[in-house]
Amino acid sequence: MEFKGKNVLVFGSGISGEAASRLLLREGASVLLYDGNDNLDRDELAERIGGGENQDLKIVLGNLSEGQATEMLDGLSLAVLSPGVPVDLPLVEQMKEQGIPVWGEIELAYSVGKGDVLAITGTNGKTTTTSLLGEIMKNCRESTFVVGNIGNPYTSVAAETSEDSVIVAEMSSFQLETIHKFRPKVSAILNITPDHLNRHHTMEAYIAAKERIAENQTPDDVCVLNYEDEVTRKFGENISPQVLYFSSRRKLNRGVYLDGEDIICDVDEKIRVCSINDLNILGTHNHENAMAAVAMAYAYGVPMDIIRKTLKEFQGVEHRIEFVAEKNGVLYYNDSKGTNPDAAIKGIQAMNRPTVLIGGGYDKDSSYDEWIEAFDGKVKKLVLLGATREKIAQTARRLGFSDIVMADSFEEAFEKCVEYAEPGDAVLLSPACASWGMFKNYEERGDKFKELVNEL
Repeated sequence: MEFKGKNVLVFGSGISGEAASRLLLREGASVLLYDGNDNLDRDELAERIGGGENQDLKIVLGNLSEGQATEMLDGLSLAVLSPGVPVDLPLVEQMKEQGIPVWGEIELAYSVGKGDVLAITGTNGKTTTTSLLGEIMKNCRESTFVVGNIGNPYTSVAAETSEDSVIVAEMSSFQLETIHKFRPKVSAILNITPDHLNRHHTMEAYIAAKERIAENQTPDDVCVLNYEDEVTRKFGENISPQVLYFSSRRKLNRGVYLDGEDIICDVDEKIRVCSINDLNILGTHNHENAMAAVAMAYAYGVPMDIIRKTLKEFQGVEHRIEFVAEKNGVLYYNDSKGTNPDAAIKGIQAMNRPTVLIGGGYDKDSSYDEWIEAFDGKVKKLVLLGATREKIAQTARRLGFSDIVMADSFEEAFEKCVEYAEPGDAVLLSPACASWGMFKNYEERGDKFKELVNEL
């Protein structure tokens, strides 16, 4: 689409909305930025976007009447949704009824950007895999951009890309809901377990959103899938792109797998990549993330010596089973990125000592049974806070776990952990819930935890 002279609505501010607005203004569009939050500072927003006194930027804030909504949509050529905006909102439905194309910021960036996209989705492991693949590509290609749900909007770099660029993109289900022509050269779905059901409403809708990552791929492209995940294994049976599986449990005829402690890449020839003991990231889930990154890089043509060297150097991702410090004989781990039960299970599985666990937060309609069952004798005390604390406590007691302490604040929860942890124990922040309501995001929550640890 040619944007020059077009009227485009950007729905939702935040870093994605601001970056999308900047890109559209650069491309010559007239931008109307709308956000339902009327507490935002209009002048501050305009300054951040770089619009300032720009006549091509208009900002509308707060709830709209039906008449105001109709007036706002009049004459639009395109609407670009930020990932946090549900696609089933009445205003979005109205756009569709009026024939206004509805894109996400990923589609916008893809339409402007150049180069090849390597895109990763999945319920868990996206950030680690994206970061690792990003490091591999940086060691191979000078023009590499790591973007998406990882905190760096694709729209913020799209204008800088060239034909020889590689864009490594972490894709959430929210971002994949609004693609149209987006086509990665190599895609990956790491796993699919229940998450964000408050947004998608059904597991089927959540799975369908994740699987859209491959819908525009052709037989010239590659999709990397987890053989041990029933949903992704079945998905790989009927899709257009070439499929490469990875597995932590069995040897594959073609793919990347664990053989004892060795990661094997068996695609064109059988190659020993490295031992899992050479990696700096803990746990089987991280070995799977490493195998997914190996498969994607190899499928894209990266030499194995570069892949191998990067794997051994990679230090992991902040807020994902991140060792913080040892204080008074107690080891402190920050797994604030464990924002759903399945991710938090991986945090517990990585612990090898009695653990005092901080859990709870925003309610995403998750079930906590499997998380509690994964305690497996390791968790000696569960400290709960946030909107989900009663729900989690009821689940835990029903399953026979009663060493529970309630806290009214994050600081209080941390103090309880310090009180109950003995030398030789671990304290693990792995909440199984989002941070909303108490913190802006999981990063802020993890940073607060590290600050409290380092003050001990």
